[in-house]
Amino acid sequence: MQLKHIKTLLTPQDGAAKICVIAWSHSNQKLAVCTSDRVVLLYDEDGEKRDKFSLKPADPKFGKKSYTVKGLAFSPDSSKLAVGQTDNIIYVYKIGEAWGDKKVICNKFVQQSAVTCLIWPPEQPIVFGLADGKVRSANTRTNKSSTVYGTDSYVVSLAANPSGKGFLSGHADGSIVRFFFDDEGSGDRQGKLCTHPCPPYALVYSQNAIVAAGCDKRIIAYGRDGRSFQHFDYSREDDEHEFTTAICAPGGQSVVFGSFDRLRVFNWSPRRQMWDEPQLKEIPNLYTITALSWKKDGSKVTAGTLCGGVELFDCCLKRTLYKNKFEITHVGLSQVIVKNLSNGSRVVLKSHYGYEIDEVRIMGKDRYMIAHTSDTILVGDLQSNKLSEIPWQSSGGNEKYYFDNESVCMIFNAGELALIEYGANEVLGVVRTEFMNPHLISVRLNERKQRNVGENKKLAYLVDLKTIAVFDLVTGINLGQINHDSKIDWLELNETGHKLLFRDKKLKLHLYDVESQQKNSILNYCSYVQWVPGSDVVVAQNRGSLCVWYNIDSPERVTMFPIKGDIVDLERVDGKTEVIVSEGVATISYALDEGLIEFGTAIDDGDYARAVSFLETLEMSSETEAMWKTLSHLALEERQLHIAERCYSALGDIAKARFLRETLRFAEEAAKQMGGDGYNHYRVRARLAIMEKKFKEAESIYLEQNHVDEAMEMYQEMHMWDEAIEVAEAKSHPELDTLRRNYYQWLMETGQEETAGEVKEREEDYLSAINLYMKAGLPARAARLATSREELMSNSDLISRIASSLIKGELYEYAGDMYEKIKDYDRAMECFKKGKAYRRAVELARYAFPTEVVKLEEEWGDYLVSQKQLDAAINHFIEAGATMKSVEAAINSRQWSKAVQILELQDSAMSSRYYKKIADHYASVGEYETAERFYVEAGCTREAVDMYNQAGKWEQAHKLASTYMKADDVSSLYISQARQLEEEGKFREAEKLYVAVEEPDLAITMYKKQRHYNDMIRLVKLYHKDLLGDTHQLLATELETEGNLRQAEQHFIEAGDWKAAVNMYRAHDSWDEAYRVAKNHGGQIAAKQVAYMWAKSLGGDSAVKLLHKYGFLESAIDYATENCAFDFAFDLARIAMKDKLPDIHLKYAMYLEDEGKFSEAEAEFVKAGRPKEAVLMYVHNQDWDSAQRVAEAHDPDSVADVLVGQARFAFEEKEFAKAESYLLRAQRPELAVKFYKETEMWSDALRVCKEYIPHKLQQLQDEYDHEMTDKTKRYEPGGVESMIGQAREWESSGEYARAVECYLKVTDALTADRNILEKCWIKAGDISMKFLGQKKAQQVIETIGPRLAEIGKQNTAAELYLGMDMVKDAIDMFIACGDWNKAKKIAKEIEPRFEPYVDDKYKEFCKNQGRAEELVNVDVIGALDMYAEKGEWEKCIQTAEQHSPQVLHKYIALYATHLIKTEKPAKALELYAKYGAPANPQNYNIYKRLFSDVISMKNLNRTEAYRTWADLRDLLFDLCENISNLHDQGNAQLDEFETFMLIAHYYAIRSAAQAQKSLDTIAARLCISLLRHTDIIPADKAFYEAGVVCRAIGWENMAFVFLNRYLDITEAIEEGSLNMLDHSDFENTDIPFEIPLPEKPYLSSMQHEEIKEWVLAVSMDQKVEQILPKDERNTYEASLTAPDTGIKSLPCVVTGYPVLRNKFDFNKPGKVANKDDWNKLLMATKVSHSPELQDVLKFISNWCGAPSNPTYSFH
Repeated sequence: MQLKHIKTLLTPQDGAAKICVIAWSHSNQKLAVCTSDRVVLLYDEDGEKRDKFSLKPADPKFGKKSYTVKGLAFSPDSSKLAVGQTDNIIYVYKIGEAWGDKKVICNKFVQQSAVTCLIWPPEQPIVFGLADGKVRSANTRTNKSSTVYGTDSYVVSLAANPSGKGFLSGHADGSIVRFFFDDEGSGDRQGKLCTHPCPPYALVYSQNAIVAAGCDKRIIAYGRDGRSFQHFDYSREDDEHEFTTAICAPGGQSVVFGSFDRLRVFNWSPRRQMWDEPQLKEIPNLYTITALSWKKDGSKVTAGTLCGGVELFDCCLKRTLYKNKFEITHVGLSQVIVKNLSNGSRVVLKSHYGYEIDEVRIMGKDRYMIAHTSDTILVGDLQSNKLSEIPWQSSGGNEKYYFDNESVCMIFNAGELALIEYGANEVLGVVRTEFMNPHLISVRLNERKQRNVGENKKLAYLVDLKTIAVFDLVTGINLGQINHDSKIDWLELNETGHKLLFRDKKLKLHLYDVESQQKNSILNYCSYVQWVPGSDVVVAQNRGSLCVWYNIDSPERVTMFPIKGDIVDLERVDGKTEVIVSEGVATISYALDEGLIEFGTAIDDGDYARAVSFLETLEMSSETEAMWKTLSHLALEERQLHIAERCYSALGDIAKARFLRETLRFAEEAAKQMGGDGYNHYRVRARLAIMEKKFKEAESIYLEQNHVDEAMEMYQEMHMWDEAIEVAEAKSHPELDTLRRNYYQWLMETGQEETAGEVKEREEDYLSAINLYMKAGLPARAARLATSREELMSNSDLISRIASSLIKGELYEYAGDMYEKIKDYDRAMECFKKGKAYRRAVELARYAFPTEVVKLEEEWGDYLVSQKQLDAAINHFIEAGATMKSVEAAINSRQWSKAVQILELQDSAMSSRYYKKIADHYASVGEYETAERFYVEAGCTREAVDMYNQAGKWEQAHKLASTYMKADDVSSLYISQARQLEEEGKFREAEKLYVAVEEPDLAITMYKKQRHYNDMIRLVKLYHKDLLGDTHQLLATELETEGNLRQAEQHFIEAGDWKAAVNMYRAHDSWDEAYRVAKNHGGQIAAKQVAYMWAKSLGGDSAVKLLHKYGFLESAIDYATENCAFDFAFDLARIAMKDKLPDIHLKYAMYLEDEGKFSEAEAEFVKAGRPKEAVLMYVHNQDWDSAQRVAEAHDPDSVADVLVGQARFAFEEKEFAKAESYLLRAQRPELAVKFYKETEMWSDALRVCKEYIPHKLQQLQDEYDHEMTDKTKRYEPGGVESMIGQAREWESSGEYARAVECYLKVTDALTADRNILEKCWIKAGDISMKFLGQKKAQQVIETIGPRLAEIGKQNTAAELYLGMDMVKDAIDMFIACGDWNKAKKIAKEIEPRFEPYVDDKYKEFCKNQGRAEELVNVDVIGALDMYAEKGEWEKCIQTAEQHSPQVLHKYIALYATHLIKTEKPAKALELYAKYGAPANPQNYNIYKRLFSDVISMKNLNRTEAYRTWADLRDLLFDLCENISNLHDQGNAQLDEFETFMLIAHYYAIRSAAQAQKSLDTIAARLCISLLRHTDIIPADKAFYEAGVVCRAIGWENMAFVFLNRYLDITEAIEEGSLNMLDHSDFENTDIPFEIPLPEKPYLSSMQHEEIKEWVLAVSMDQKVEQILPKDERNTYEASLTAPDTGIKSLPCVVTGYPVLRNKFDFNKPGKVANKDDWNKLLMATKVSHSPELQDVLKFISNWCGAPSNPTYSFH
């Protein structure tokens, strides 16, 4: 995108007059500019100034210049303007719709700090930033502002994203914060996003990135995650200034940054996912850009400057004219403006997904537009400005668009129809159809409002030519499918989508009701049909009649008018509907009855009163009658009874009208009594149900109100006596009998004897019922009743009377049934036969007349045959044994398989009579194999063969014939038949016959005779594949002879001999055909050859023209020369390509040279301009005189070449003097040198070189030296000596550099004698130092030094280095040989600065050699590290002791770590016990691990372990003291280590007490107290030790509880989970439940089993209880905390038990003891003089302080 200057809106001033801010309105029609004098100027969209108004300060007393404007923004509807000011206020001005309207402040928001920036996103509140770092929002509706979020840094900028759903704020500390009103599903986080290197005054939030810039002259692009991905650095450009402002295009694809005199535009590249920077827009003397605003349609950018200028820029990517009617402006990759040039209207087309819009097309009578992106399609209605964008995968432009419906765009592609509603961003619906025609698709979208209907969107389309589908686009449900018997050519839904009209190819018009799914044919020969707009009226034409359906609900009611022409259109304008009819040249309008049309509209609108008014104005007709009926039904449904009454009155249905009038009267009375409209009264509801014939509903209404009489009366009035009686019976009505009598009387009076009989039958008066049935002429019913009652069957008179009536009525089966029941079997059989009831007759015969059964079955079969029920008769004939009849019945009923089954059971003589007939059937239906079987069974083999022949199944016919006929007969039969077919022209059939009798040659001959060569070749390919090529050749030759060259060519090609085809065409002078064949089958080379031969046959100009035509001229000349046709080549070249003549002469000369014709070849070489070739020819043949002659005559430059050739020959002949003279004559002395070198005549070579080419003497000398060196390398005799001798010669001749080089060339590759090597290299060094310069000498010494070192002569090398003052290299040499004293001496005396270097190297040497004792004197830490690495820890610690405590404890920590890793915690403990535990945080993990390992050790539950526990205790006490000294206040680590120390103290006292019998209880209590620390010490160990000690001193209850707990924990260790652990025994104690599970059990399996057995044994002892002892607190005696009171007691320092009373206080607070336990400990100590107990008392004294009344001594 490029910026193009349009105009200057405001001329800049000479001085500073900063444009504060600029804003475009969302409607694109207004531009607001705020100047430095706080005046807002309003411009229109073309940049014309139209209005202005002044701003006001927050407080007038401070003056108009007391603030500046920092923000300006239009409201989303463009009617208001928000102004942010630095005097802590925001004003919202209502500026009105028209220019010049009064500007009124409608909102103001006072703030606590200055407003620094302001935006107003669409559909959001005003967002503004403050100087105190807050970002707030202001709601104009509530006139309140609130804080969105707060920061501690000044807000310098705000930027909204393109959708306005989120924004960024930039702050003075460089931070950029993101906030979303709605993240639109992106999932991006809110809050601080990133920190820009400087305050981001220029900040934009594009669709793809966040771009920021400021005073550092750098523009940085950040991704959505806040990471920078692109930098534009202009800080090194001297003419660039800071970036002051920036703006983002509305589409988010471009951004503009403003600085001094410049606007930089950056465009987003979707392909690269990067910003592209086109050429910048530089405007001299524009000065700093202070404000930018982008027009919302993206077409223009406005810039304000420091000097008060306002410039307008056009910023389109491209602009095109479409059909000279529309201007299409691409303002961004994803945004296009379409402008109608005729009326100036504009539409902004934008991709919401940010995709690039490729093209825009205006279609559909210039009303609709279509645009494509890579993944979406955009459609729009330019008239209504409704735009849609939907995801769309392009199919290469194969879509077809239809715009016949104003609401929806139809897109058809590959059998799929997509509907896009204008203004909706999703596909309305997609269906599959192959018939895309506006007349075959109907879409209706909310075209008419309907009662209780929200969204109404329906589609009708063709599934196939005879099937219509109706589809609900809202729910996606198929509402119906219409299957028609004829092709459909037109269809259309009405505006509500409830009715569908369609017409078929027979011009029949059909109406389909979508809701009821009923289809009716309403008109034949329909040539025109259309719905009247805005109604459900249909207009159609039937030949000469105009047909109008004013009420389509009654399609039979149609109004017809005669017309003379054809209907061409239907117009409805200004309340008038006209049908336009073309009658020849004239056009006639027929007006429709608008009242009838309006009736339908009123019905749809639910205005029934208006509908009545319309109908009352009309005369009664069939249409009007139908409308009255429709209105009556609708009015009844809506309970508008007065309207329904009027309708029935108009229809003449007086009964219903009167009934409704009576119902209305009841409703009015109910309304007076109860209020409302009275329609909810039970009587009204019941009458309306009666009106709709819902009698049961009316009955329930009456019965709900307990009005039984009214319900019975209702049924009686309707003559529904049964229902009335049911109600009376259900309610036990007293008048039930009377009701029944009345019912019977009424039946008799009305002649309903049958119903009266039913009544009597229900009353069990059977005789009366039978008499009534007989009277009613229903003897069958009387018979049924009589047979159901045994007592009636005994009345023979009654039975006879009934039977006579039945026979009289020809109801023989009923009569027979009655006779059968009274056991009169003869008469029963007679009746059954007469009535043809053979089933009953057979059933009767089976037990009454068994001999008659077979006869009856045959009679039954005959009867069924007479009734054409042949298939039913078959089984009866079989039962009767009438096989012939059964077969004939099966055949006649076409039950062929049944007939076959029957016949298969009969003898063959009988079956063969029918098999031919069956075979004929199977042959006719194509089941030839079955037919063949039956023909053979019938002995009709010839018929079977004929059948196969007629079916064209020659193989089967032949196979069958071969089976049943002689081979010769079969062959002659088929050959004769084939010849007959051949004569009839049925060659295919004849071929099959020939092949069937294995005579394919006859078929081949037939085809050849008929010239059907393709068929002939086909058969040859099948039966004589080896002769196929010969056949093609033969046919090709015959066809060539006949002159049929094309077919001959085809066969030559098929035979693979395309060259024969070419030769054929050549022979017939058809060169063009020959060229074609050669090119198609032989490729380009063959084509060139044919073209060459063709041209050669033509010759002259014709040949040239031909070769020019095919582009082969040059290649033909080359081909001619290659094939030695030089005359033809010369002819072609002379005519058309004279530049080729020298080349031809050259090739001709080379040809002659090969032929030995040297003189002729010489002439041709000269003609070719290549005399040098002639010279070389003679030189090659050693004809020196001729070569000399030609060279001197034609090529003087070649004379020297001749001499050189002679010289080379002379050298080969060993005539060196002659050769040298030739070369000197040729002035080629270098060749003489070369030849002498090649023959190793170095002296002659040096002589010639020195004399004639002295400048190359040095090079030659070097080569000579190199050769000598190579000889030495190859250990040739005298190699080293010759090299040394050569060096001495150079030295004696004063060539010292060469001498040095020669000495240096003596290496260990030449000799293994180190003395020779040393002497040569020392000699080289001496010469270089004496005679060569300092630089060269230094290079030589640098080369020699390493060589001497390699052969072990480091001292010599060092001395050479010292001779050149190369001190460091000399030191390195002494170091290399291990002479450290000399190295140190040189460093000290000559170069003191190298002393540290020598020391470092010595340290490194000692480290590498492992000489720690020597390293101590130089590097103590290094030595210590070496001791540690070698595992010599004792030496390491002893050495470290001699240095600082920090160093000592570092290596103690390393040693301790090593010991812990090697599972030697006791030794590590001794180490710390000896050297102390410093409070180094890095050692804390070591102390914790040491503690953990010690408490997990086994065999420490004894007296001998006291020292271990005491050391651990003392270490932790020392550590705690050290930590306390470092930290005055509480420390988490200190608390943890004090707990560790307390545990170690308990273990130490326990070990000391175990040696004294008097202290058993103290030892036990200590074990119990340790249980409260099982979250630290191994739980199974603690409970085991506590249980065992309790058991030892007889505390069996506690022992049982603790050891049982031990077993539970062991099981938990095995299961790996504490979930199953029962804590009930330890509730209300301070023993923890959440404990870490030990990795492995503490006890061995044997010890574990011993404990388990004890626990099991004790559990059986009734004396032992599973409870813990309680003290005076009613609490577990060892628990420090009392759960009832929450009071926590102090633990005794001797036992760990709580101290409740009789306590003994120590000097340090919080340290107490139970006096009894303390005295016991003192007494034991005095008595036993135990050193362990004395140590315990000493520790307690140190830890707790001296007691207040000491009564003991440590000695």
